[in-house]
Amino acid sequence: MTGENRHIGKPVPPRHHDRLVRGHGRFLADLRAEGVLHAALVRSPLAHAAVVGFDTTAARNDPRCALVLGPDELAERTAPIPTVWRLPGQPEDSIPLAARTARYAGQPLGIVVADSPTAAEDLAEAVRLDLDPLPPVPTLADALAEGAPPVVPGTTDNAAGRIRFGSPEQDIASAFSRAALVVEREFTLPRVNHAPLEPRGVLAEYDPGTALLTVRAGSQSPHAMRQDLCAVLGLRADRVRVIAPDVGGSFGSKVLLYPDEAMVCAAAVALGAAVRWVESRAENFTGAYQGRGQRTTARLAVGAEGRFLAFDAHIVADLGAYATQAGSGPHQVTALTLQGPYRVGAAAATVTGVYTTRVPTGAYRGYGMQEAAFIRERLIDEAARELGMPPVELRSRNLIRPDELPHTTHTGLTYDSGDYGAALHRAAALADRPLPPNPPWVRRGTAVVSAVEISAFAPSALLEAFGIEWSGWEGVRLRINHDGTVTVYSGVIAVGQGIETSLAQIAAEGLGVPLDWVRVELGDTDTAPHSDLSAQASRALTLAGGALVIAARRLADRMTTLAATFLDTDPGRVTRQIDATADPSSPDAAFHGADGARIPWREVAHRGYRGWGRRQRTDPVRLEESVDFDPPQLTFAHGAHAAEVAVDLGTGRVTVTGYWAVHDSGVLVNPLIAHGQIVGGITQGLGQALTEEARVDAEGTPVTRSFREYTIPAAQDVPQDLVVEHTCTPSTAIPGGFKGLGEGGTILPPAAVACALAAAVPEIAHTLTSLPLTPPRVRAALRAAGITAEGGIR
Repeated sequence: MTGENRHIGKPVPPRHHDRLVRGHGRFLADLRAEGVLHAALVRSPLAHAAVVGFDTTAARNDPRCALVLGPDELAERTAPIPTVWRLPGQPEDSIPLAARTARYAGQPLGIVVADSPTAAEDLAEAVRLDLDPLPPVPTLADALAEGAPPVVPGTTDNAAGRIRFGSPEQDIASAFSRAALVVEREFTLPRVNHAPLEPRGVLAEYDPGTALLTVRAGSQSPHAMRQDLCAVLGLRADRVRVIAPDVGGSFGSKVLLYPDEAMVCAAAVALGAAVRWVESRAENFTGAYQGRGQRTTARLAVGAEGRFLAFDAHIVADLGAYATQAGSGPHQVTALTLQGPYRVGAAAATVTGVYTTRVPTGAYRGYGMQEAAFIRERLIDEAARELGMPPVELRSRNLIRPDELPHTTHTGLTYDSGDYGAALHRAAALADRPLPPNPPWVRRGTAVVSAVEISAFAPSALLEAFGIEWSGWEGVRLRINHDGTVTVYSGVIAVGQGIETSLAQIAAEGLGVPLDWVRVELGDTDTAPHSDLSAQASRALTLAGGALVIAARRLADRMTTLAATFLDTDPGRVTRQIDATADPSSPDAAFHGADGARIPWREVAHRGYRGWGRRQRTDPVRLEESVDFDPPQLTFAHGAHAAEVAVDLGTGRVTVTGYWAVHDSGVLVNPLIAHGQIVGGITQGLGQALTEEARVDAEGTPVTRSFREYTIPAAQDVPQDLVVEHTCTPSTAIPGGFKGLGEGGTILPPAAVACALAAAVPEIAHTLTSLPLTPPRVRAALRAAGITAEGGIR
């Protein structure tokens, strides 16, 4: 092999694209099982009610019915789902399956199994629910009102715990007392739906003879799902197998085991059969966990020379009907990342969890960090406006410099490496173009914002210190087969992010072999190394890739040592020469000795499997390396985004006319995949900036139940002038120098668009504290400021 970086850094098309485009995908609804039965959930139509009765008589008497499990049967057969990331003082540490109180409209109260999907739906409707309505508390204001009915039975209020991060209160008070300017705003960040291309689904098959439960699920984290199923169903770990087939997107919605999924598995165990449930789009909108959802009062203290003295925030987190396994975690991340890439004298944030009678919230792409960026960057923009200073200059003056890294924030995060100023100024330069002439009713503005992105989540010691009951290490198993081909086994999951291709590139690079020799196997708890967190939180490539770098290095050395034995020479005198188009048995894929002797790669592997060529009897036989990589620290990607917007003063419609992003994610394994990840993230972020909001009425009943009411970005909503550039500051903590990028594109668009709108119409800048920036909301702000459709001031 000649040359450096034969595979890493190359824009290789993702391997799965051709298979999916040709219709050969294997998504949950495509899977088949012998004698499969079909499930439907009995869901509460009310947001808050006591479950007085669950009459299954009509359903059970129907010949199509195989099983009905209501609250009583579920209580006998299941235990609650344990939570893992809790707030101090949180009154519940588990999620009930056998619900005696409905806490949100759409909550599953029971399950019906029948011989067809249609029959199951019919019989679910035949179950008669006797519900005693209770007062709904759908908003944070409702839940915190004096005398509000408690959502969690047995409690006296809707407090779900509280935690504070950052500088001591006296340091915050001192900083604000010395400030030349204090900017304070209240921010409202709404709930959003994940809206994955493929809704959730489960195919659970229980074999009474072997007591084996095999679950195929559109899961982002199969090992975590297996652990929770063991706890819920009382099964041994080696009697539960979870397999993730093709997964049509997730964005955090398929990270956790849901009660309805657990009910499907409980039904399979009860029947000793295969049971399938595929979520409808309406169920996905009303019953799947949502993202975001917080109200925050935040303030920024600025000194006389424009130096940041302190950030301070009080975050009220809408947890919904109960805290999910991740619970308040996203909101805690908002608190932890509030300081962002800036040098500041003090910073602190408090998170208060609140229960409401709405579907629970959980992980969503860029969780916590998007919220922190919006709050922080809007405060900075408002400070610049009040100081009469260009916002880019104010940001630049306060950014952490490269020579100040590593830098530990006041909330305890240690940034490892990067050049935040370079990214900011490059994004500003890209966006620096003359604005076109506009009619009187259109104004344009541009803004540049900055953020860091947590990746390599997370060192196990850090999780232990925070009391987060997950493991953060990541394992891989790398094998050279007897025919010379290569197989990678990893616990991370493919959810459309191209991880199979990227891991194959790392393995091929480390071993020095052609890419088509490498196959990557993911998604099966029986074969994949353990992974609690799997593919979430910008960690899959970073941690699995880091482990794979180590494994490939070791296995490459072992192959060279074996070849040296067969060539009767020292390993240091052996060279590996593999043509890019060779197969493992080709003469063009061989190890060469100094004397001209050579042995094909495949022959080395084949002899190695016989146990030949070992220099010591204690040397391992199998050509396989397993590496468990526990990162020594978090690593931080960073970036800056610039947005140009045009606002129609008559309608309030905001159009993004240009977007420029500069990212530093360390060493890029595949620039093509990286580009797609960033652009996809930007598109999602634009949706949250301009259109997306999961809404309920005063009774807590969802009113966004389909894509007719919930608008996600379309092609015309993404500007044609969208530019993504990458810089590279390799991570010093991760073998290979990788940093995450899966969430980076999503973090900054709401802040960039809102700040650009403020630049376009500074008269309403102080009001731009709530998302989404819909035409009615913007138009109301324009009218309140006296701005007419013709651009004048009344």
